Amino acid sequence: MNPLSGRILVTGGAGFIGSSLIWALNQRGHTDIVVSDFLGSDEKWRNLVPLKFADYVEGDSLRRQLAANPAAFGRFSTVFHLGACSATTEKNASYLVDNNYHVTKELAAWSLEHHARFIYASSAATYGDGAQGMDDRSADLARLRPLNMYGYSKHLFDLHAQRAGWLDRIVGVKYFNVFGPNEDHKADMRSLVHKAYQQIQATGRVQLFKSHKPEYRDGEQMRDFLYVKDAIEMTLHFAERAPTAGGLYNLGSGQANTWLTLTRAIFAALGREPQIDFVDMPEVLRGKYQYFTQAEVAKLRATGYDRAMTPLAEAVRDYVQGYLVPGKKLGE
Repeated sequence: MNPLSGRILVTGGAGFIGSSLIWALNQRGHTDIVVSDFLGSDEKWRNLVPLKFADYVEGDSLRRQLAANPAAFGRFSTVFHLGACSATTEKNASYLVDNNYHVTKELAAWSLEHHARFIYASSAATYGDGAQGMDDRSADLARLRPLNMYGYSKHLFDLHAQRAGWLDRIVGVKYFNVFGPNEDHKADMRSLVHKAYQQIQATGRVQLFKSHKPEYRDGEQMRDFLYVKDAIEMTLHFAERAPTAGGLYNLGSGQANTWLTLTRAIFAALGREPQIDFVDMPEVLRGKYQYFTQAEVAKLRATGYDRAMTPLAEAVRDYVQGYLVPGKKLGE
């Protein structure tokens, strides 16, 4: 059966990537979607307003009801588990273990038992500083050394899924540096594009961290920046065109770019000359900072994903001019 032919569950559905995924499902004509999240007191509920879905349930209620009655919400053909605490600065390790590890274990086991396609968000943060490589084709997950508790909480489930023999039946996607519409509620976890846009509107200038490694000049630290529209197409690929693929997959552009390249693209999208200041990186971040990330995407390509990646400048222009300047959400 086509994994998208029945009801779909999206956890984290009000969040950045989750709401973008629902938007893309709506574009394909899918509306029989149950959305789960923790709406709390921030503004991410606004991401849901333009979207079409069948029901909404708070995350703790979903967990509680499924534990009491596994059939409480009926049958799903696909579960996109994107709900997690994604703050790389979160210090409450107990909370991260429960929310990012135990909940994922419970939902994966439930999905497998009920024959639902399970696609979940792992993270590129599991790779740590990259010293052990960022190749998703290696089965030696124990070699990885995440730099923060968020990355470790994601790594814990990847390890569990491998030990339990689940990885050939489920898909874990490792998002690299995703940016795009619907991220404005993420506070300090927003992309540089969103932060820089606001800085430019306020001061005409952008602040970037100085490098604290001699091999990288200021602003030339490198990341694999991925437009959210590409990230969603890759994620949906595992339900549409590769419904039997299993394992961990990097989702990135496959091309590292410097923070300077990204920042100059933001100024260009606004028709302005770059004005950049370099500031010291906070001490709390220095030992946990990734200076280089670049996704190896050969494994993704081997599953038949043949779409071209959106060039960085084009993606930035679409985001800035199509969403940030007019203040629009996806679907508006």
